[in-house]
Amino acid sequence: MGAVIVAATQFAPVAGDIDANVRTIAGLIRAAGADGARMVVFAELAVTGYEPTLIRDTPGLVLTEDDARLEPVREACRAVSAAAVVNGPVHTAEGRPTVTSLVIGPDGGLLARYDKQHLYGIEQEVFAAGGRDGRFELDGTRFALATCYDNRFPELAERAAADGCTVYLASSVLSADNDSFEKVYPVRAREFGLHVVLGNVLGSNEDGVGCGAAGAWGPDGERTADAGTEAPGHVLAEVR
Repeated sequence: MGAVIVAATQFAPVAGDIDANVRTIAGLIRAAGADGARMVVFAELAVTGYEPTLIRDTPGLVLTEDDARLEPVREACRAVSAAAVVNGPVHTAEGRPTVTSLVIGPDGGLLARYDKQHLYGIEQEVFAAGGRDGRFELDGTRFALATCYDNRFPELAERAAADGCTVYLASSVLSADNDSFEKVYPVRAREFGLHVVLGNVLGSNEDGVGCGAAGAWGPDGERTADAGTEAPGHVLAEVR
């Protein structure tokens, strides 16, 4: 099984502006793909910004799996033959939307859907919790999905490792004072022998101010990639 190059991204989403955020996401996919990335990971609610109250009050911000507004993302994936983990609010049959990672494949099709299982704070008033783990394969590598607060629960990573996953993709919204950079992501990597790849945000959002530092940790828990805390963009990590 060969190595896969994964890009961890960070940018400052525009609150409630799906078109602007999709343009940014598509541009980052194209840039990361041009640098050799086969997989590109984005932050929690990157499509709308982390704005639970705004999402609650604006039904038009909720997506469908095949939402036409995501077509630039699909086109970018096809253009550079890369997959992307794109997170936003997505409709469910039950009523409330979920905080959902849609994995768009290199052909523009939907590879997987993962709905955040562990909701935090106001999220519990706006969203429904998911009930199934997220899994998919690309180039012979098995990936697991988790979203922000999910990562506080080690059983998700434990199940991923037991299910043959070697790469754990985390879409999060973290500020500089969040201890996850020391006490969660490297610990999950080390405890379960996983590559952990984090997509995070920059800029103000309903939770505070995103600090960037998107990147990756190897199975030994050591940082293998760090995008820094200031500039939008991507950083590459080799996983297998």
